[in-house]
Amino acid sequence: MDEFFTRVANRVSLWAGQAGTFILALTIIIVWGVSGPIFQWSDTWQLVINTGTTIVTFLMVFLIQNSQNRDAAAMQAKLDELIRAVDKARVGFVGIEHLTEDQIEKLRDALEREVKATGDRQATADETVERLLDRT
Repeated sequence: MDEFFTRVANRVSLWAGQAGTFILALTIIIVWGVSGPIFQWSDTWQLVINTGTTIVTFLMVFLIQNSQNRDAAAMQAKLDELIRAVDKARVGFVGIEHLTEDQIEKLRDALEREVKATGDRQATADETVERLLDRT
């Protein structure tokens, strides 16, 4: 099921991001607007566009979130590999995306203080994330 959803999400995301899709959506809105007098600006006429746009928006939220989740996970894996591959990189940073927002904020603040304290020199590579969090 996951593979099927991923394939569908990828295709819909690619399709939704095309200029032609935007033009199609704009055309639908224009046709709907122009048809107002024909349908005497009725409640049903309004309900058609409201229902259609609500359904499309509702479904697109899930597809966009799925794409963003996969993109973020892929980016994180790439960054983790770079951290692992660089000799002086702090391997304690691998996996910090699983920390809470507050812990990440503290870590970021500690790193900014460290850079200021060292006069923009490279900090020692043996300092771990845990030690940085403990100092805050």
